[in-house]
Amino acid sequence: MPRFVILEHDHPQLHWDFMLEAKEVLRTWKLDMPPQVGQTINAELSFDHRLIYLDYEGPLSNNRGSATRWDTGTFNWQNDTKDHVLIDLKGNRCSGAVELRRGSNDQWQALFTAVQ
Repeated sequence: MPRFVILEHDHPQLHWDFMLEAKEVLRTWKLDMPPQVGQTINAELSFDHRLIYLDYEGPLSNNRGSATRWDTGTFNWQNDTKDHVLIDLKGNRCSGAVELRRGSNDQWQALFTAVQ
């Protein structure tokens, strides 16, 4: 079962990196706030990250701040297209469906339907 991680990252401004294991990489979206039930969160599609971040916490190279694990666990893909991702999470803090949808101007939004 693939894994996910949400990292609180303090550089260049505070945000949360939502990372999904996809074969040899972590597909990543930057969230402008931590997950909250029923709250639509602005998300920015970021570059793929290395799998090491599934287990990493601490300082980041090149003065890019530090990362702290906010949540981690496993997930199942329900839908995965270029404009829509739907998954079921089982994490320590978050459990339930998460929908990531690309809207106009390539702006993504995330909706968490259940957060502990």
